Amino acid sequence: MNDASFDDVTSLRARLEDLRLEHRDLDEAIARLNATPVDDELMLRRLKKRKLALKDRIAAIERIVDPDEFA
Repeated sequence: MNDASFDDVTSLRARLEDLRLEHRDLDEAIARLNATPVDDELMLRRLKKRKLALKDRIAAIERIVDPDEFA
């Protein structure tokens, strides 16, 4: 592995951790909104949609970083 690809993988791992943190934060926010009466169903739907998009991006980066794991 050359330095450029090592830097790419390191950068992807850092991005992956950021996405996982954002996903956890959204999960907690959605749980809080579900626990209380919500007047803003649109906000809840947007948060859930964002969470699903993050999940897809996380999975894509995981396949790039650790391709053998999913083979």
